[in-house]
Amino acid sequence: MAEYVALDVSLQSTSVHIVDERGRCLWRGKCPTDIGALSSTIRQHAPEVERVGLETGMLATWLCHGLAKAGLPVVCMDARQAKAALSCRVNKTDANDAEGLAQLLRTGFFREVRVKSKATMLVRTLVSARRQLVRTELDLANQIRGLLKIFGLLLPRGGGRVFEAAVRERLADNRQLATVILPLLQAWRAVREQVLALDRIAYAVAKRDARCRLLLTAPGVGTITALAYVAAVERPEEFKNGRAVSAWVGLTPARYQSGQIDVLGRISRQGDVHLRTYLYEAANTVLTRSRADSALKRWGLGLKARLGHKKAVVAVARKLAVVLHAMWAKGEPFETDAVAAAA
Repeated sequence: MAEYVALDVSLQSTSVHIVDERGRCLWRGKCPTDIGALSSTIRQHAPEVERVGLETGMLATWLCHGLAKAGLPVVCMDARQAKAALSCRVNKTDANDAEGLAQLLRTGFFREVRVKSKATMLVRTLVSARRQLVRTELDLANQIRGLLKIFGLLLPRGGGRVFEAAVRERLADNRQLATVILPLLQAWRAVREQVLALDRIAYAVAKRDARCRLLLTAPGVGTITALAYVAAVERPEEFKNGRAVSAWVGLTPARYQSGQIDVLGRISRQGDVHLRTYLYEAANTVLTRSRADSALKRWGLGLKARLGHKKAVVAVARKLAVVLHAMWAKGEPFETDAVAAAA
């Protein structure tokens, strides 16, 4: 008889609920959130396990890889869909959630989420860590600018050495203010050095990866954008086409249709927010700073003249997601008009 095991995971303990193919409870309880403890509990109480399921979350990647390595048929379930299916329950507890997840596993009424490999998660961690440091660097710089502005000390535009030299120049004749600002400046400089260190690591990773080198041929796409795209998509064959990628990233309009009403709203903004941001920045580069002429750039500039800059950038970002997927799937670099004409 097939048995289905649902795990409602928390940091310290995990609620386990086991049902048979008819939906009858075979065992329920808790065990520590540890791969060894979970594996032994499942094998003890569900010797004929058909499927083990848990929701997406911070520990999902670690648990899925660990349980799969232990030989268990584990699947990762979309937490948003599971939440919607379980929202009809009056009382929300870990035990009730585990029971509801077990019934979803048994009936097949769940959406499986692809769990990325460890190497891909390392790249995503690199991109996320760099992004956090960049935000911290910008926040510290803005804080320094704001505090100096109170005393009428205005800083010129720009960052890096120009910014640091301007701050030290304005603090040269004000020792009391320097005792307050210099610690912030030292923190800003330390964070900046760490950003540069992660940049060097990112460049080295992208240089060794043939997929990143291929995507870097597209206009506006830099090292971080290529790494983020490769880490997010991982396998292009998992998507039907490039339009599926743009919808998965959240760059397609949300739709509401009911009866005679059919409205297309703003972009859904679902999916990987980091990749969506990088694609937006790459599209903005295509329309503002890229010198290479291409059909993508001309199309975007035409939209900009009719719809405005922001809407054109979003449209180019959506198109860029499609183009990158096509390049990756076919293994062909981006061709500008000059290259295409020469060919």
